[in-house]
Amino acid sequence: MSEAPAGHDPDRPPSAAERPPGPDALLLATARSLRGKLSFAALLACTHQAGEALVPVLVGVVVDRAVDGGSVHDLVLWLGVLALDFLGLSLSFRFGSRSAILSSEQAAHDLRVRAASRLLAPGSATDPGTRGRTPGELLSVATSDAQRVGQFNAGLVVTAGAVVALVLAAVLLLRMSLGLGLLVVVGTPAVLVGMNRLGRPLERRGAAEQAAAARAAGTAVDLVAGLRVLKGLRAERPAYARYVAVNGASLRATLSAARSEALLDGVALLLAGALVAAVALVAGRLALTGSISLGDLIACAGLCQFLIGPTQTLMSFGPDLARARASAGRIAVLVPDPGRPATAPAAGAAATAQHGPGAPDPRDAPGHTPGALSLRGVSTGHLRGVTLDIAPGEHVGVVVPDPAAAEELMGCLNGERPPESGTVTLDGTPLADLPLETARAAVLVAPHHPYLFDGSVADNLRVPGRAGDTTPADEADRRALAAAAADEVVDALPDGAGTRIGEQGAFLSGGQRQRVALARALRADPPVLVLHDPTTAVDSVTEARIADGVRSLRPGRTTVVVTSSPTLLAACDRVVLLTGGAVAAAAPHASLAASHADYRAAVFA
Repeated sequence: MSEAPAGHDPDRPPSAAERPPGPDALLLATARSLRGKLSFAALLACTHQAGEALVPVLVGVVVDRAVDGGSVHDLVLWLGVLALDFLGLSLSFRFGSRSAILSSEQAAHDLRVRAASRLLAPGSATDPGTRGRTPGELLSVATSDAQRVGQFNAGLVVTAGAVVALVLAAVLLLRMSLGLGLLVVVGTPAVLVGMNRLGRPLERRGAAEQAAAARAAGTAVDLVAGLRVLKGLRAERPAYARYVAVNGASLRATLSAARSEALLDGVALLLAGALVAAVALVAGRLALTGSISLGDLIACAGLCQFLIGPTQTLMSFGPDLARARASAGRIAVLVPDPGRPATAPAAGAAATAQHGPGAPDPRDAPGHTPGALSLRGVSTGHLRGVTLDIAPGEHVGVVVPDPAAAEELMGCLNGERPPESGTVTLDGTPLADLPLETARAAVLVAPHHPYLFDGSVADNLRVPGRAGDTTPADEADRRALAAAAADEVVDALPDGAGTRIGEQGAFLSGGQRQRVALARALRADPPVLVLHDPTTAVDSVTEARIADGVRSLRPGRTTVVVTSSPTLLAACDRVVLLTGGAVAAAAPHASLAASHADYRAAVFA
């Protein structure tokens, strides 16, 4: 089921609570969620920068008190202090950088997890944040934009160290000369304000660059996914021309942003150099007039050289913030609640796609045995007033000679195509009135063309644990594989259930893919399981084994098999024939085969 929850209007403007956070709110929330690690990293970064700033000062002290008429004892003492300073700044740099990088990666990971959870959540197809975006574009947002926002957190740590370095340098210079200190105190903020204003165009160009790159990635993904169809239509040239045009636009946007960034970096370097040169010039004049000592001059010269790094760091904060805000604005639509702790999607992508994250299990209700599925006057497209009752625990076959009507029936059961009239109910409650997570947990519709995820067979089988389920995971996997005759597939693979099967099971044959997908659906063990032609690519012997396996694995569970396979139908309690879009007959397979000509034509033709 992929429709929006009941009562949701996709065209309704989002409320204030539904609107995505702004880029600044997202950046602040991300930093706040990692405040412990960031604070520790910032403390060590400040310690490192303070140690760096003290190096030229200590060298000046050595010159004044030890070299220039001092004693050997003073020389050894101050050299020891200088060595301790180097030891402290080295250790703080090592562990501070480690903590900053960990914070950066953690922030990016949390954003990726939140984005993935949003994309895998029920109703994501109609979500305003995803509507109209290609899979490649969403992938770019959830990866490169998340990474850029994460890296900004490491930049905050470095910036904090640079601020401490400049403050300490200003204090030290004020101790030497009031003019030197004021030059740093007044000049640095002035340069920062100017750089912040110059960074505004870069933010706009950065957003355009990321958007163009995402469109190019989305086009590439679409072309690769539909390459076989394009070849069949002989539309390779127009598709290639479209990709060239989109990629060219991405290149132009990237070059524009790169030119702005290079210009801004150049201006930042020029302004930082001018500020440091001005400090050095004033210090030199003070030394010539005797206002400061030789050691102070050496300390001042060292501080001027040291100040280049922190000043450049502060100068780059504006461009970095501009780029981070551009990425944050793009990813914010996928992270509606940035203050919420990130939680991983439900274990196993297959389980998430089939049940929905955090879906409640109707079987958890005490004394309740769900599974009564009813269709009341269901009409849509090729279906004409279908009325059908399926009792809890019943194993029912449904024969639909019209493929279009079969697809519409599956769409009504999984919620992708709500009936134009009539209702589909579960235990007396219309499916449309149930929360989407609850409906997905209760009714699992396994399509004829299932999607297998890039991973191992075991990865595709994993589902979230259920309350009261004491069956070991390995034993449940084994039973599901055996019932679907997929244990033979696993035995033939080089690494067994740990063998990677590729995107959409590309490394498997058609029959192997069907059996693994069927095993995944059986492993989920929903109260109601609907299968659509699950054995069209397997041989008759394997099909007979699957028919017995599915029935024996699901005693007391409702199972609906939409198929024309006589082997599967013979294993059902009852078979329903739909012709002309309505129920034409309902009886055991043997009875229908003996008495109903349309049934024989549909099943044995």
